[in-house]
Amino acid sequence: MTKNNITAWSFVVALGGFLFGFDTAVISGAERAVQVYWNLSEVEHGVTMAIALLGTVVGALMGAYPSDKLGRKRTLFIIAALYFFSAIGTALAFDWHIFIVFRFFGGIGVGVSSVTAPIYISEIAPPDRRGKLVGLFQFNVVLGILMSYLSNYLIGQGGEHSWRWMLGVQAFPAALFYVLIHFVPESPRWLLLYRQNRDAAIHVLKRINPQNYLKDMESILASVQVGRMDMAADPLFSKKYRLPVMLAILFAVFNQVSGINAIIYYAPRVFEMAGLGAQSSLLSTVGIGLVNFTFTLIAINFIDKIGRRRLMLIGSFGLIAALGLVSHSFYSAEPDGIAVTIYLMVYIAFFAFSQGAVIWVFISEIFPNEVRAKGQTLGSLTHWVMAAVITFFFPMLAERLGGGDTFLIFTGFMVLQLLFVWKVMPETKGKSLEQIGGNMMH
Repeated sequence: MTKNNITAWSFVVALGGFLFGFDTAVISGAERAVQVYWNLSEVEHGVTMAIALLGTVVGALMGAYPSDKLGRKRTLFIIAALYFFSAIGTALAFDWHIFIVFRFFGGIGVGVSSVTAPIYISEIAPPDRRGKLVGLFQFNVVLGILMSYLSNYLIGQGGEHSWRWMLGVQAFPAALFYVLIHFVPESPRWLLLYRQNRDAAIHVLKRINPQNYLKDMESILASVQVGRMDMAADPLFSKKYRLPVMLAILFAVFNQVSGINAIIYYAPRVFEMAGLGAQSSLLSTVGIGLVNFTFTLIAINFIDKIGRRRLMLIGSFGLIAALGLVSHSFYSAEPDGIAVTIYLMVYIAFFAFSQGAVIWVFISEIFPNEVRAKGQTLGSLTHWVMAAVITFFFPMLAERLGGGDTFLIFTGFMVLQLLFVWKVMPETKGKSLEQIGGNMMH
């Protein structure tokens, strides 16, 4: 029963990831209709597409504050409300500026969710299942992306105003998320560290681990005593935390310099560069979404068995090979569009199996209790800033350098990632958060 409780709580919180994925990708089906509806200029259209990403950066930047001050659970309520009102507001908006404001709110929800949800799950999950349970968040992100593509396809048959339903349908899972959060408990680590509420923490710990909850309590309390002194004396960027800070920043940077957002957002452009026609756009959305979903599901079933580091080693070799083959194809006088499509699908598979599944798990584990929310914020913020940079510069790189050189740059970064994983990245599977935090300080 205890195992089922933890799985149920983790799945509820991971619904924040579903909404994260849905909100991020749903605009792809509505953007043309929105541009026509308000007769937007190129600049206004660019703002429409980018505003949620800007909100995501803001949400990631501020994510630690509500998580620490209000608690993980209350912050999840705020996230659900942001998603709900963003969906309703964009669906009903009759003014472009109002539309932009509500898209921005949705972006804030994505940013805060990428901080709070992985933290919460990591803090309630037992060490031997933590990777799989935190991995549910990424699983739900890719499920949300896939469902938004499918939803857009089905709703898009409904005429010129179908874009309102595309954006508004998200209100239903957002409302469900809000209701279900009532049934999850607060994080016991937050209760001890920020509220000194031992009774409430013991009640939750008993439900998580009835046999050894006292031992868990002692371990957390020991770290809490150290944590209180550290919070007063050492900020996140102090020498004490330099290893987890470095790991979080580099991990998030490598996640994006793999070119993942360039491929997800600009797949039709990439296929066109390879000589394929417009019909490939369906393959580039639903097809990529299906591969992403399938291999994320496989990864979260392996992450606690073979470990985070081994997944990353396997993924790095696969990404280097796939990106190298894409680059080589573009150096040909006439690129083989079918071959490029296959190589990109292989790329997506290896990314989902490694970086995609590991990033939120690893960053949520490596910081000590007292700075976990701030550390998660740092990793998430780095991720979203780099996402914005890559998304912004990819069209210019592809136009000026061509596909061969552009994908060769991504390949080079993945060689550096391989060296980082091989020489620097520690293994965290099977260890308690307190053990990992202690190891990071030595």
